[in-house]
Amino acid sequence: MDRVSITVNGNLHKFIIGEEYGCVKPEETLLQTLRDRMGLTGTKEGCNHGACGNCTVIMNGDAVPSCMVLTADCDGAVITTIEGLEDPKTGELNTLQQAFVDNSAFQCGFCTPGIVMSAQALLDKNPEPEREEIMEALSGNYCRCISHYQVVTAVEDAIGRMKGADAKPRVSQRIRHHNTDI
Repeated sequence: MDRVSITVNGNLHKFIIGEEYGCVKPEETLLQTLRDRMGLTGTKEGCNHGACGNCTVIMNGDAVPSCMVLTADCDGAVITTIEGLEDPKTGELNTLQQAFVDNSAFQCGFCTPGIVMSAQALLDKNPEPEREEIMEALSGNYCRCISHYQVVTAVEDAIGRMKGADAKPRVSQRIRHHNTDI
């Protein structure tokens, strides 16, 4: 039997690939594994064709649509989901997540985790991107609520915070929408 080992949010997970009960089927996507097997429901299922960006995770440093990646092809991969951005000891949001909250960079919140993950992947590679680079990095994320104006502002705010500017958040409370981890 084939086996796959994946590190998700710092934790190693091992799966057997096969058709038997309890195994990861060869056609199972990373999105299905994250949501259905691991309970990481912050990664949202949208179009299932890699076009909307709702299921974006960071895989080996790159933002990828998890609906387009087979779990069987992830052996040795390091995956970060929206849940993995929080400080594991305190549960505090990371700088980018907090900037999204403080700048009201979401409306319904369904697409927010994918957008945050795309932005985080960009900031991990380039901590001081230009506005055009931010917009390019987010071009694969679709938001029906048109919150992209606040999203770019939130990413720019996070960049400033990470550089030490404007370290004081505008909103002191943490908001968690009923169906969205941000």
